[in-house]
Amino acid sequence: MVVERGDPARDPLLAARLLEVQHAAYAVEARLIGDDRIPALSEDLAALVAADLDWLVARDGRAVLGALGRRGTPDGVEIDRLVVDPAHARRGTGRALVAAVLAGAAGHRVTVSTGRDNTPARRLYAQAGFRETGEREVLPGLWVVDAERRA
Repeated sequence: MVVERGDPARDPLLAARLLEVQHAAYAVEARLIGDDRIPALSEDLAALVAADLDWLVARDGRAVLGALGRRGTPDGVEIDRLVVDPAHARRGTGRALVAAVLAGAAGHRVTVSTGRDNTPARRLYAQAGFRETGEREVLPGLWVVDAERRA
């Protein structure tokens, strides 16, 4: 597996594949948390491309296994979304993508939010050294956990 930067705005095939992986991954999260109101689950191709994220893409050859969209903040990096193709889940793809973000953050703060009831994601971030900083209700009845780490 290789983790490299990708630009869905310049690569329509990558954009289409990212959207497929994103929808599949967030469908799994929706089942885990019992709520399908995750905004990225219903995002279309135009919105994904316009999201203004810096993407890291995990590949095995030409196959996209997963991706991570991030953006700079005044004091570091925010992980906006981490998606892994469910067919490749639990094989280190998410860990590799998070490790790549941490390696590139050079001592800055890295933040992330995930569904409160998404135990696999919370475990992944905890194992990567993130500490949970609080919970928020982003929509009525839809809760997320915020976490951070100094890289």
